[in-house]
Amino acid sequence: MLSFLSSCSPKQQRKAATKPTTAPSPLITPKLDPNMSAFDKIFEYVDANEKYYIDRLAEVVAIPSVSAEAARRPDVVRMGEWLVKELKALGATVNVHHPGKQTIEGQQLDLPPIVLGTYGTDPAKKTICVYGHYDVQPAAREDGWDTDPWTLVEDAKGRLIGRGSTDDKGPVISWLWVIAAHQKLGLDMPVNLKMCFEGMEESGSEGLDEFIIAEAKGDFFKDVDAVCISDSYWLGTKKPCLTYGLRGVSYFMVEVSGPGKDLHSGVFGGIVHEPMSDLFAVFSKLVSADGKILIPGIYDDVAPVTDAEDKMYGTLDFSLNDIHEAVDSKVTIHKTEKEALMARWRYPSLSIHGIEGAFSSPGSKTVIPAKVIGKFSIRSVPNMEPAKISELVKTFVNAEFKKIGSKNTLSIDCGHAGKAWVADTNHYNYVAAEKAVERVFKVKPDFIREGGSIPVTLTFQDALQTNVLLLPMGRSDDGAHSTGEKIDKENYIGGIKLLAAYLHEIALVA
Repeated sequence: MLSFLSSCSPKQQRKAATKPTTAPSPLITPKLDPNMSAFDKIFEYVDANEKYYIDRLAEVVAIPSVSAEAARRPDVVRMGEWLVKELKALGATVNVHHPGKQTIEGQQLDLPPIVLGTYGTDPAKKTICVYGHYDVQPAAREDGWDTDPWTLVEDAKGRLIGRGSTDDKGPVISWLWVIAAHQKLGLDMPVNLKMCFEGMEESGSEGLDEFIIAEAKGDFFKDVDAVCISDSYWLGTKKPCLTYGLRGVSYFMVEVSGPGKDLHSGVFGGIVHEPMSDLFAVFSKLVSADGKILIPGIYDDVAPVTDAEDKMYGTLDFSLNDIHEAVDSKVTIHKTEKEALMARWRYPSLSIHGIEGAFSSPGSKTVIPAKVIGKFSIRSVPNMEPAKISELVKTFVNAEFKKIGSKNTLSIDCGHAGKAWVADTNHYNYVAAEKAVERVFKVKPDFIREGGSIPVTLTFQDALQTNVLLLPMGRSDDGAHSTGEKIDKENYIGGIKLLAAYLHEIALVA
């Protein structure tokens, strides 16, 4: 059961947060007019079971399935097992693929299972593959959360707060509720459903691309007509969207080392080349304060903006205030909505993420670290190629380090890289999704690109040779990787209806 938070202090809110009960609220089958459409029956059923769906979301939020932490890997596996159990209970055919092993924090660990569910094999129906991930970003109370990140909490505004609520556990389990609603109502599923859920998306989707490519013509993927992913967000907070483009991402690690051990700055400061100072000197050359990447040649392959695309920016329901609310500050670089969106969608960006090996605890420590690893990423756009990005970055970083004249050693590695993705919005996959949005939310959706990266979209598109749709459930202010991650209750419940409506609409289109 959820605790409810009003506009009380963070301390009071923390006291209010409670663990969910082990048993969810019972399912309710309302009395329905037999003459109602399938859409209306499903919508009324979903509304009647709101509490059940929230209780089940609390259940999965309570599983800290952080793929990036070795200590949490058993929890990631446990979350995968939860999905297997639920899918089997629904009568789905379930297979589990084990992608192999991975070394993390000096330990060799099994990669989490890729959970594959099949519901329906009627050759007369379209077959839709849905993808999602059940791993989440790290979270801790001391990061700045007002409540326990692993306890779902509903506040006075109807926001369901907890790690994974919007990214991506809420959307993933919603596919299960769609199947269950059809069963309870005695409705035939309008399509065959293939479900592909992974546990490594937040850590580079290790093993997934290889599996999809190898099995593209195999039993699981061979009959897929279209793909749907619910792992993105509305452009703002009021109007639904369909996402047809994502930026790619190349993630770099820069290691600078020299001394054989950490040193005392009072004894060695000023007489040795310091790895941290060298790293800062190099990083200061990567990007300007106004967001321009300073690596020569990085913009050379950026696809030009078409006239039709340029005009589209004036029709979107978006304001700079949407960004201000999402970041809790007015620190935007650009002065207009168009400039901001183009910087997010149409041009590459470079972000510096952190330094491994540096002293970061409270208090003073006068240590010179012997080795530091700086981390940054580049978000790429069409027609940029990861191999060329990596070549340009490595050449530039090595050249800048050489200019310093340091006797330390620098090495740079691209940990993972994925290309940008753009889909055909005229495909029936998008036509059906647009109709579903109108049916549920009574408004036409905006068609948008996004600044984030989901490399598997391009893998699905290329390997299966089919259209891929991003069908968002959450809002722009959900804080997916941040403290206080949430999904609004109306988005969660409305999202369940949306996924169901989409499957029915896609069965109706040519």
